[in-house]
Amino acid sequence: MPAPYETHRAQIEAILLAWSVPPVGASRAADIMAWADLHGVDSHGLSMLTVYDQRRRQDRLRLDAVPTLSRETPVSALVDGGGGLGHPAAFLAMETAIAKARTTGIGVVCVRNSSHFGACGYYTAMAAEAGFLGMAATSASGIQVAPTGGAQARLGTDPWSFAAPGREGEPFLLDMATTTVAAGRIRNRANEGLPCPPGWVLTRDGHPSTDPLEASQKGGSLTPLGGSPEGSSYKGYGLAAMVNILSACLSGSTLITDPMHLRQPHGQDIGHFFLALSPGLFRDGDDFRRDVAAFCDALRATPPVDEAAPVMVAGDPQRAHAARRRHEGIPVAPGLMAKVRAIARESGAPWLLDEDPASPSSA
Repeated sequence: MPAPYETHRAQIEAILLAWSVPPVGASRAADIMAWADLHGVDSHGLSMLTVYDQRRRQDRLRLDAVPTLSRETPVSALVDGGGGLGHPAAFLAMETAIAKARTTGIGVVCVRNSSHFGACGYYTAMAAEAGFLGMAATSASGIQVAPTGGAQARLGTDPWSFAAPGREGEPFLLDMATTTVAAGRIRNRANEGLPCPPGWVLTRDGHPSTDPLEASQKGGSLTPLGGSPEGSSYKGYGLAAMVNILSACLSGSTLITDPMHLRQPHGQDIGHFFLALSPGLFRDGDDFRRDVAAFCDALRATPPVDEAAPVMVAGDPQRAHAARRRHEGIPVAPGLMAKVRAIARESGAPWLLDEDPASPSSA
């Protein structure tokens, strides 16, 4: 049975606290991870606990880390994540960018010495809700994608997000990996023993495959956005390079192409990039928001190919997921539920998600 959002979020926080994540950091991370699941981004919420559990066992996460501002100007800042979870460092970074944008019209903040920070869209939504345009990007820990024309993986999924305020509660909110699909969606397929659709993964020889374990365990790779040279995969490749320049080169994080990237003694040294920009630098902010809303409404009014599938704009599908899941609860697939239950039991965290509170597994 799907659990209410509040219970789902509380389960995530309980496990993070059991891992000795500081209370503020655990609360931030739980907010961001539960937001992802609520909005249908299941690859970046509860399921990530399985990944974080593995990394903490490998001593690749400093769970007690507290992010700090290490460099600052009126319009910029650099955050040191301390090798901990990326969510608290990323929240501090976008919060700082927004504060600077309120004063100067623009705020740009980079993060170094961090790790996976969840869904990019959470942070750009923060900016849009505050009335600013927002942009976020992050380098990756895993090397999973070959450059177009290459026979060796050199890049990650390298996601980025852009948001703009429009009608209240309906920002334009684009959140995308620079691969055909996010790695988490392939991980979720593997968790449930399901094949991938064609075009998601390649074998080590570059041939198409539907095996979700191909990229993670068998030496294969994910496809860049575009899927193949014939499908213009150079576009995904170019966007991935942009993300790494903004996130890693600017922040001074270890480059994913550096042989030391996967050999950090502690932490992962991932880099992030955040931008908050005030429309008021160019025109009246309310007029800007009305134009964004009108533009999005015009796109939605496009005659659809299928009357049952109206045209949407970025952010609409996620808002629909959130409305439904707030009413019906957040579902968790059986395979993932079993893995998270085992993690909670091993860490000593209370179990809150069991379908039957009286069952022995909930004790």
